[in-house]
Amino acid sequence: MPDTPAIVLVHGFWGGAAHWAKAIVDLTRLGYTDLHAVENPLTSLAGDAERTRKMVRQIAGPVVLVGHSYGGAVITEMGDLPNVKALVYVAAFAPDAGESPGGISQTMPPAAFANIAPDSDGYLWIKPDKFRESFCQDLTADEALVMAVTQKAPLGSTFGNAITAPAWRAKPCWYQVSGADRMIDPANERMMAARMNPQRTITLDASHASLASHPAEIAALIDEAARSA
Repeated sequence: MPDTPAIVLVHGFWGGAAHWAKAIVDLTRLGYTDLHAVENPLTSLAGDAERTRKMVRQIAGPVVLVGHSYGGAVITEMGDLPNVKALVYVAAFAPDAGESPGGISQTMPPAAFANIAPDSDGYLWIKPDKFRESFCQDLTADEALVMAVTQKAPLGSTFGNAITAPAWRAKPCWYQVSGADRMIDPANERMMAARMNPQRTITLDASHASLASHPAEIAALIDEAARSA
């Protein structure tokens, strides 16, 4: 489609850019060709924000940023770039200034909180035998197995990294709530969505992995944001 913005997809904890696979296919079918999926190290909010910032700066035209899970904190931290025209949050953290994903989670711990365990190097893993029930209970057993084996563990300290100036206070936003989320309490998602006063909020009967279990709906929400931008 001519005159449409680029779409930059930002993954969250326990996943990489490939978690967007189905949504990428659906966005392509909607006519989007300028698609980017950043691969973040998940070692610090500052580092992940800078990696995403560098990708956006390589794009000459307007950009719609899309963040899943912790990726929402990343786009909140770096989404104030002038060519960013809209922010889309997919079952995502949207902290305010001084807030961190960990702090938000502590106020209402998610259902699967006990299934997260650190290793001896400080990285946090979802227990493989608990991955499907925790992260993606609405995906097939085979899909969940691949996600569990290929999960990308964040450095535990990243949970405590706080936002400086939230981009959602300055940019148009869209938000998707996962009603059956076990990694972020759905009440926390609703709270974060409500206070950003988004252009639209949708609620799906979905797990935390809504980007994979409901890709058509996620692509449609991104399309709405892109058309508005």
